[in-house]
Amino acid sequence: MIRCLAVDDEPLALELLEDNISKIPFLQLIASCDNVMDAMKIMQEESIDLIFLDIQMPGLTGLQFIESMTEKPMIILITAYKKFALEGFNLDVTDYLVKPVPLDRFIKACNKAKQLFELKSSHKNVTSSATPGYFFVNADYSLLKITRSDIIYIEGLKDYIKIHLKNSQHPVVTRMPMKTIEEELPPSEFIRIHKSYIVSVSFITAIRKSSVFLDSLELPLSDTYRDAVSAITGKL
Repeated sequence: MIRCLAVDDEPLALELLEDNISKIPFLQLIASCDNVMDAMKIMQEESIDLIFLDIQMPGLTGLQFIESMTEKPMIILITAYKKFALEGFNLDVTDYLVKPVPLDRFIKACNKAKQLFELKSSHKNVTSSATPGYFFVNADYSLLKITRSDIIYIEGLKDYIKIHLKNSQHPVVTRMPMKTIEEELPPSEFIRIHKSYIVSVSFITAIRKSSVFLDSLELPLSDTYRDAVSAITGKL
């Protein structure tokens, strides 16, 4: 699934965008925003693969938003103005759509993003297969080595995370956003089930409509991440 964000200050345009996204089976809408500042906040908390972005908005424009990013996801600009097309493509956007956007043109842009996403994912998988199965975090005034196969689940607490490990009574607590640790973990082995929880697939023992079980431990499963769980289990 491609995790996406919709940003447009016009309520009707945002509603139409949400409806179009819901028609694309490989898109998962994480959030919708009517301004750039809210979008920035979400991107600090969530891993976003694709942004559908309006240009003319109060405060920061869509183009200024792109220029402010240090790590850019794929971006599809959706605007009422053709005049920004060259500037948009100079910022390496995936596509540029002019309102009103016909559904077939929207689908074409999404398919283009899907091809790019799959290309990046295949490259990432090749790269990750050559990397060791561990990473280091700052905790207790030290750099602690975390072996991925030891991770049961990760709990987010504002700017901190708790890494719960097998054979350890106490979690490792480190200052790190959930988005950062999520990007450190291979999606084939770990899955986000809630804004505050990432779990190891190998430790999941059961799944219910709104819960994921790790033996006797019950963690919440939010609607936002249900599609991701369904992609792994083939059910729900």
